[in-house]
Amino acid sequence: MISPLLIPILGIMCGMFAIFGGVFLKPWFALQQRKMELEAQMVAEKAAQYAAQTERLEQRVRVLERIITDKGADLADEIDKLRDETPLN
Repeated sequence: MISPLLIPILGIMCGMFAIFGGVFLKPWFALQQRKMELEAQMVAEKAAQYAAQTERLEQRVRVLERIITDKGADLADEIDKLRDETPLN
């Protein structure tokens, strides 16, 4: 049998858990979600930077392939043009 004193104690404890969850857990979960959103945004920005860098490198490789395979091009001028470009960081 359940003690008559146990019912009010359980009721009070349920109320305390509800208050604790609303005051502490809900903001904590919101903070964790915001952290994950910011992390995802940073990862997306980094991926975009890598994609842009890869595209620049692919363009340079295409130019080099064209220089190598094009017999009529002035090789020295093409190499000088590549040297004049700003270096990749």
